[in-house]
Amino acid sequence: MVKRILKHNFSLLNIDYVHLGEKWNYKNVISPYFRIYYIDQGFGEISDVSSSLVLEPGYLYIIPSFTLCNLSCTGNLSQYFIQFFEETPDGISLFMNNRSISRIKANAIDISNFSRLVKINPGRGINRSDNPQVYEKNIFYKEYQELNNEQNISTFLETQGILLQLVSRFMAPSVFKPNETLQIHAKIVDAMSYISLNLSNQLTVAHLANRANLNTDYFSRLFKQFSGGRPIDYIQEKRIERAQYLLVTSQMTFSQIAGMTGFDNIFYFSKIFKKITGLSPGKYKKQAESVSGH
Repeated sequence: MVKRILKHNFSLLNIDYVHLGEKWNYKNVISPYFRIYYIDQGFGEISDVSSSLVLEPGYLYIIPSFTLCNLSCTGNLSQYFIQFFEETPDGISLFMNNRSISRIKANAIDISNFSRLVKINPGRGINRSDNPQVYEKNIFYKEYQELNNEQNISTFLETQGILLQLVSRFMAPSVFKPNETLQIHAKIVDAMSYISLNLSNQLTVAHLANRANLNTDYFSRLFKQFSGGRPIDYIQEKRIERAQYLLVTSQMTFSQIAGMTGFDNIFYFSKIFKKITGLSPGKYKKQAESVSGH
């Protein structure tokens, strides 16, 4: 009998209930953390590259990490929101093949879970100032990580349980539409994990193939079969995802982040960053500062 182990857990960043208006209007938002909304009043809109959804009362919405989206409200909107990081030992996201916004009808347990999460995690809203740039991002994120560390075991487990319940609501076969691929090959899982853990090091397809004891061409074909893309594209995407995280959560310079994510120079780093996100590192950081908390 094979023992199934839960590999995904979540680190709470923010939870709050807010009233929004016409100023809630942001384009091309892409964040290193997940968002879940529960709307109880008013209307808004959320869209990604492939779909557009109306934010309306009685529904839950999820935006996976690193999912490009637009957020808007033309009148008034009241919502609970949760922001949280996904943490896995191998660096492979639960939503690896399905980074798109989704919605489901909320039930009484969902609403109770949001209310409970706010109650047991007081003071976890974000906007302590109208200007998000008045505080340093690295201090800001470390503060909330410390709040998680200071939770007693009961609150920590209950918070994890509620986050797992809410995420699970979007994993039903009728909602979650993973790519139609075969079960992923063990050697490709190992390669993906190795990439995620060694982003600052030199990573070549030849080295990855040698680790897997496979011919380079065969390894590349196998990788594309199970991941949907070439190994070099996957490496670049993971490096840029890590760079996005560092841009939002630290005060490291662009050169430092380039080095930390395996780029030889800042010019190539900036080129690949813009290719994947559509924004320069500077514009991405500025946008992240303006949209933080929504």
